[in-house]
Amino acid sequence: MPTEPLSQKEIEDRLRELPGWSQEGDRIARTYRLGSHFAATALVVHVAQIQEELNHHSDLLLGYNTVNLTVNTHSAGGAITEQDFELAHRVEAVAASHGAS
Repeated sequence: MPTEPLSQKEIEDRLRELPGWSQEGDRIARTYRLGSHFAATALVVHVAQIQEELNHHSDLLLGYNTVNLTVNTHSAGGAITEQDFELAHRVEAVAASHGAS
């Protein structure tokens, strides 16, 4: 069963629950800052594990002490869906343990 795109209002409502996340066109996005490049790399690995569990994958960009995630749902034509917010909430739940802000 395909995942349905969220309305703009639903997206805005869900983003209020995720400080630091924003809408960038047809994606939701967040940049995390970490204390070291190693900590940033560890967060990327943890995010990859979550993505595998959910079978839903974001674009990840590892920078110097930063991790940038952007996500939408390819199976919904590149729209933003509930799956994207489930992934975002799961990442938020582990980011602090890596020292992310």
